[in-house]
Amino acid sequence: MDDTAPATDHLTGDELLLWQSLGRLVHSLPRLLEEDMSRTGVTMTEFAVLLLLSEAPDRRMRMSALAAASGLTPSRITRIIDGLSRHDMVHKERHGQDARGSEAVLTDSGLRAMRAARPAHVASARRRVLDHIPADVLPGMAAALAGLAEIQQRSR
Repeated sequence: MDDTAPATDHLTGDELLLWQSLGRLVHSLPRLLEEDMSRTGVTMTEFAVLLLLSEAPDRRMRMSALAAASGLTPSRITRIIDGLSRHDMVHKERHGQDARGSEAVLTDSGLRAMRAARPAHVASARRRVLDHIPADVLPGMAAALAGLAEIQQRSR
């Protein structure tokens, strides 16, 4: 059988290499990124949430939208926001037009924490991933991964 033709019962050599490499990354990269962020006072997940809120209009997002944007479950985003709230980095408010929903609001303290952690985050992203991807491959790879993330989000 032609090794480049898609088949339903096996992966091609390139597909298998991609799939196995992705599996190793999914398991190892979060631990490495957490290690890199450990000295900043926020975890990688907390940083991602703070960054999303810092980019949102009025530094606020509905909890459901924040969960979707971060790729976290609603219960996980609630735990993250509750933890950040205990450190006065975020607070929760009832949604102005829909009392059933809540919004997470980034505080000035949270914005300062995100800005202080950003250099470690950028250094980690570069050292662990970006510095190892050729510049000519980066745009296509970024688009492919963004597309995969979107597909997985819709299938939840």
